[in-house]
Amino acid sequence: MTNIPPSLQTFGQFFAKGNPFLASIGVELLHAGNGEAELTLTLRPDHMNSWHVTHGGVSMTLIDVAMALAGRTLSPTAQSCVTVDMNTRFLQPGGKPGDRLVVKAKAFHRSATLCFCEAEIRNGRDLVVHGTGTFKYLKQLDKLGKLTAPSGNGDA
Repeated sequence: MTNIPPSLQTFGQFFAKGNPFLASIGVELLHAGNGEAELTLTLRPDHMNSWHVTHGGVSMTLIDVAMALAGRTLSPTAQSCVTVDMNTRFLQPGGKPGDRLVVKAKAFHRSATLCFCEAEIRNGRDLVVHGTGTFKYLKQLDKLGKLTAPSGNGDA
């Protein structure tokens, strides 16, 4: 298991080539280890939809990344993981510019090649989004630079 002290964590530890998208929208990593991850985002005007509340794609990005990181901390040999399935429940508007969203994710089951996770986003005390996801571990890069799945004995 990977358990990096929060004071030393950066996305660079999980994304060898960086992640320009997460950097561009301002996502910050608070913690990742032991099957859990926590991220935060201070909302900006460009995170809003036409109703001037958090765009659903921003919320979905946050839970997707948090769940994937939570799952990766349980597989020290995985170079990455990809989303196989994700379900999102929008419970209320996410927030407005200046609000700070906190995302917490937890892996609740894993197999040799898959990890099952859940996440929630809160704006202050308000639960605004809940999601679940299935992620496939990837352990190596092939010669063309594409990610490939690990060989294993099934996904049971």
